[in-house]
This record gives sequence, structure tokens and C-alpha cells, in this order.
Amino acid sequence: MATKRNPEGKPQITQVIPKAAIAGGELHIRGKNLARFEHRPRVMLGEVTAPVVIGSESFIIARVPEGASVGELVVENGEQASSPWTCEIGIQIADNVHPVTNPVVDAAGNIYTTLSGSRGQKTPVSVYKIDLNYRIKPFLSDLMNATGLALDREGFLYVSSRHDGSVYQAAQSGSMSVYVEGMGVATGLAFDDEGSLYVGDRQGTIFKISPTRQIYVFATLEPSISAYHLAFGPDRYLYVTGPTTSSFDCIYRISPAGDVEVFYRGLGRPQGLAFDAEGRLYVAASLGGRKGVVRLDAERRAELFLSGPNIVGLAFTPSQAMIVATNSALFRVDVGIKGRPLI
Repeated sequence: MATKRNPEGKPQITQVIPKAAIAGGELHIRGKNLARFEHRPRVMLGEVTAPVVIGSESFIIARVPEGASVGELVVENGEQASSPWTCEIGIQIADNVHPVTNPVVDAAGNIYTTLSGSRGQKTPVSVYKIDLNYRIKPFLSDLMNATGLALDREGFLYVSSRHDGSVYQAAQSGSMSVYVEGMGVATGLAFDDEGSLYVGDRQGTIFKISPTRQIYVFATLEPSISAYHLAFGPDRYLYVTGPTTSSFDCIYRISPAGDVEVFYRGLGRPQGLAFDAEGRLYVAASLGGRKGVVRLDAERRAELFLSGPNIVGLAFTPSQAMIVATNSALFRVDVGIKGRPLI
């Protein structure tokens, strides 16, 4: 029998997938000597114990508990402990919010997110602003069902309302006006390089709003049960997700001429999406039944990048962190990845 003095009995971690997680996410740990005889393995994230869902000698599934913030993972097999393995664990920076798509981050690093509410519900605050010290303050009120968010080059914030089909424009002072009306069930927003604003009507239309506020039907898609989520890629194509009742949904890619093609199929409930500076695409979705943020490379190969439940959107900060939005909270994950500029 191995003892603490026997190096052959020491747990060895060879792989942890994915590389990052938030509370409630699951980490798949592979190695050897992870469990010994009658001893159930113990997984530590810093000084916090992570519940073990599945534990064997070579494979463990551990769930990230509430309160975990240190990504130094250690496996104990009842006799010895492994060397630490570093992974990125998200830190909660806001709660009691209700995003339904991506947050947005301005050039200074301030974060904007919504308290959207159920359809027709008037919430006390429509949009919150979170500063660099993660102090959260009301930014906009009196906007029913704030949904999609986007920033233009001048720093104006645009907010869609799925309640009245309008898109509102807000200055940094908090003053707000209607930018455009009649957008159906208006959800996702994105700007192209020329300053045109694209609005996703989840009933099946992508509208294009020119800088002079002329309205065009840019493309039509299958209706979504929740929202359209939009992001422009480095190829100047518009990428769109719109969850349906299928568990095998797709990401659409739309050319500048409005031609629609399927970019990737095989995701469960894909929602908010964003690109990094290297052109890789990140999508809030599930892959193979595992929920979180999925990353697709240039060859359209998909991998689970971050694990976590109820994720609806994400955004990158100037400090190369990822802001992950669930349907009730925001997390900061220090991934060290530069995001693609949105405008």
C-alpha cells in the first residue's frame, strides 16, 4: 500500500478541461492516483473544497463552489496531494442584475449591463454602470425591458427594448432619447465599421440602420424563442445566434451583401457572442451537453473554453479579462485575452 512517503502514490494531474470556470461550472480533471482504495478524492480550489461529482483513479468531475476565487487546483487522494494546477476561476462582480445578452465595456473599462425583467415588467433600473472599482450604479431608468447593448465611437450607449421595438441612445450624462422605432421584438445590437447599427428582431429580421437613420432589411432568419445576438467578425461578416427549441442550433454568418450561411451547427441554446483580437469566436452555449462559453478557432473547431451555468453573454475588457454574464450576475475572469474592438 502506498504511503505519504511513497512518491508512486502521489496524485498527478495531467489535464483540466476547460481552462476557466465560474461558480457552478464543472472541471474535468484527468491524471493518475487521483483516488486511492477506499478514499474518495478531495479537490481544493485555494482553500475552498470543490464538490466531487465523479471520482476515480484517473478521472474526476469537480464543481466550482460559490465563493471560490483562486484557480490553484489541488487533488488529495487520502494519502497525498498533487502539485497545484492553475486554472482561471471567475470572481463575481455584480449580482441582482438581469442580463439577457452581452454586457458591453467602454474604452475606459466601465461595464454596462441590464436589469431587463420579464416581458412587460417595469424595473426600477434599466441599465447599470459598473466602474473600474466594480462599484455598481444605476445608469438608465424608465426603459421597459432593456435588452441589447452597444457602444458607438463617440461613447454613446444604445439600448434595445423588446417591449416597444425601439432602440434608445444614451449619452454618458444619462440623458436618453429614441434613436429608431419599429424594430419588432428588438434584441441584439452591433455596429459595423462604417457606423451602421444592426438590430435583431427575434421574429426573423436583421435590420440595418445607416448613420443617417435610414432603415433597411439586411437579412431574414428563422425566428428565435428568446433573442438574436449579434457580433461582427474580422472578416466584416455579421455573426448571429438565435436559440430555437432545437438542442442542435447554429451560428449564422451574414455577408456584407446580406447573404446568409450556417457558420457552425451543433450548439445548445447559443446566445451572446464575441471575437478576440486573433479572430477566435466565443459563444455562450453548451457543447456536448456541457454549459459555458464555447470557443471556435479559424478552422471552426469548437471547444469548451469556460464552464458555468445560465450564461447569456460575455465581453472583453481593456485589461484582457472576460466579463461573463449569467441571467442574474456578472463575473470577471482573468483570461489574458485581448478582445476584438467592437467599433
